[in-house]
Amino acid sequence: MQYVIGLDYGTDSVRALVVNAQNGDEVASQVFYYPRWKKGLYCDPSQSQYRQHPLDYLEGLEQSILGALAQVGSAIAARVVGISVDTTGSTPVAVNAQGTPLSLTPEFAENPHGMFILWKDHTANAEAEEINQLARRWAIDYTQYVGGIYSSEWFWAKILHTLRVDEKVRAAAFSWVEHCDWLSAELCGQTDPLTLRRSRCAAGHKAMWHEAYEGLPGEDFLVALDPLLTGLRERLFRHTFTADQAMGKISPVWAKKLGLSENVVIGVGAFDAHMGAVGAHIEPYTFVRVMGTSTCDMLVAPNEEVGHLLIKGICGQVDGSILPGMLGMEAGQSAYGDVYAWFQNLLSYPLKQFLPENEAEALVVKIIPALSEQAAALPLSADDPIALDWFNGRRTPDANHTLKGLIAGLNLGSDAPQVFKALVEATAFGSKAIVERFLAEGVPIKKVVAIGGVAKKSAFVVQTLADVLQLPIKVVRSEQACALGAAMCAATAAGVHPSLEAAQMAMSSGFEEEYQPNSDKAAIYQVLYQKYLSLGQFMDQNA
Repeated sequence: MQYVIGLDYGTDSVRALVVNAQNGDEVASQVFYYPRWKKGLYCDPSQSQYRQHPLDYLEGLEQSILGALAQVGSAIAARVVGISVDTTGSTPVAVNAQGTPLSLTPEFAENPHGMFILWKDHTANAEAEEINQLARRWAIDYTQYVGGIYSSEWFWAKILHTLRVDEKVRAAAFSWVEHCDWLSAELCGQTDPLTLRRSRCAAGHKAMWHEAYEGLPGEDFLVALDPLLTGLRERLFRHTFTADQAMGKISPVWAKKLGLSENVVIGVGAFDAHMGAVGAHIEPYTFVRVMGTSTCDMLVAPNEEVGHLLIKGICGQVDGSILPGMLGMEAGQSAYGDVYAWFQNLLSYPLKQFLPENEAEALVVKIIPALSEQAAALPLSADDPIALDWFNGRRTPDANHTLKGLIAGLNLGSDAPQVFKALVEATAFGSKAIVERFLAEGVPIKKVVAIGGVAKKSAFVVQTLADVLQLPIKVVRSEQACALGAAMCAATAAGVHPSLEAAQMAMSSGFEEEYQPNSDKAAIYQVLYQKYLSLGQFMDQNA
């Protein structure tokens, strides 16, 4: 038997999953929570600044893999043939000429601008708007393959903002690297930014890379955007690689640290949602919802069927970003589970203020399950409160991260379960808006599959989503679908399987549950959805 390891870098933690490469059996896993992130270091939520220190990632890499391998012993460790990494994105970092993140050097060790800029950092809203304005009047619209709107969550906006606000980082930054690329290259011991293999997924969806442009946007466009970008294009990359390909072999240093063979193949990295779609056994026109702190929605389709379309308002359409040879399409919501977490934190404020920490935490963890049970029992009415799910801005359709959340229709009789129900429905309505955009743009959706923590833990949320969409939803059996997808990519890169599709067939976990929509709720939810759209128009006009 041969084994592979999928590394899934999420917002709060990294998960290492050891998988039998022949049949997909998940034999061990270990989670490592980022200690600096947990303390809230380098972040300022009031300014939408979210940064992560690379030491959190490196410590997590070592501890999660060692912890997982300790559960299965040296015999299985000796049979590990591949490792692949997925990460949140777009999460870029400034690096020096050796490919070392600036924050791993003494001068920048405590400087947030030299750290990884997390996907949900929105400090570059102004820069994103500048990119959009310039693209609309340029001879080539470089946003045409990313939905026509560039987001502050993405590569170029974050780079430009950082160069503008930090002169020292600007002087020291030789290049910039996405988290999924740097981690994979670090495992190989070959972090030279000019030669490491860049992810097709990251480059196409977030950096406006496309073969039609012979790579990244032209130097003239970037310099017109801001002269600070002069020369950066040639220090980035021209070519990209799909996740079934190898980045290289593990370095002797990391092989020794992890107790692995030096023949272990390291795959090209990708984003968590895209590898999660692989782990969910995505097929053409399957709508895979990665339901966590935010959502990412994945679709694949044959290029010859939809490749001619330019789908407006999504997070990009990229050949091979999910499955090689297929057009990969991405959409999503900037806040999903984060909306529920916000409400939990709001309600738990007095508990945390007046009770000992252990007593408070014991009660806090009961809030969402209790709210879900009571909200599920509430009658559905066209007069129910309505909320907007844009607590962290709007990702799709039509990115706008200056927008805010909103709750309307409250009265003195409104209680916590009613408000929670409105928040859950808002996240479902946001999902429906995405589905309707794909359908309107000519991309059919044949089935819906859900993965992620929210999908596994909250039957109320998933059932509400099925009722709003009026579509059945299958939930993937694997607890770690993103890590499983990374393991499938590792097995393919290592040559265990000839293609990602073959790896999916052999290693898929299948489904554990299917939620059927309640047809008797369809009419009322359509009324409430129209109110949601009207509320959204109001916010769009008055933000």
